[in-house]
Amino acid sequence: MKDLFGKALLDYQNGNYTEDIITSTSISDDDVLPLPYLFRKFKSMPALEQKALKLSKGTILDVGCGAGSHSLYLQEKGFNVKAIDISKGAIEVVKQRGVLNAEIKDILNEVETFDTLLLLMNGTGIFQEVSQVSKYLSHLKSLLKPNGQILIDSSDIKYMYEDEDGGYWMDMNSSYHGELDYFLSYKGEKENPMKWLYLDFETLKLACETVGLECELVLEGAHFDYLARLS
Repeated sequence: MKDLFGKALLDYQNGNYTEDIITSTSISDDDVLPLPYLFRKFKSMPALEQKALKLSKGTILDVGCGAGSHSLYLQEKGFNVKAIDISKGAIEVVKQRGVLNAEIKDILNEVETFDTLLLLMNGTGIFQEVSQVSKYLSHLKSLLKPNGQILIDSSDIKYMYEDEDGGYWMDMNSSYHGELDYFLSYKGEKENPMKWLYLDFETLKLACETVGLECELVLEGAHFDYLARLS
């Protein structure tokens, strides 16, 4: 990984903001990810994120923390928060912004236990493929203290396959419709493609049942997105 995401965050943090990140997927064209959005305050966050932060309790692990906006909000509310991300640049930014406990770490290498695990901005993305969901959920479960919770959001992107007649053109012989290749570029440089998973709620719920987790739908967003609470 070239860590172009981290480079972009560092540029913004250090006053060198001239361009935004460009993203695309295997089923969608180029889209702009504005850097200021990644540094947003609570009042600018979507309802799903605000709800997740309000439901957070006890010791909290912010998984894939990005620029650390969620961690900062919770820390300012007096919570003990640990922020992790695989991006070195992101963790530098998070520390510069004042998050006290931040580490470059893949979630599968985490061993501490927490009352709340937070996976936001399509938290299921890090599972990469449907075949890996159970592995990730089992590991997340192992990081929960008694009565702990996992707050995770995602979207059912089936709508992206809809045709003008209201039908769907999904290939039933191919992999799950939410498995995408994710592409990112910044200042003309391209990041190595990543696998990224959007998971519909029913599929997530089924996967939770197989690993012994309860899964409840907390809130639905305006665009096929949802927040779930696993316990």
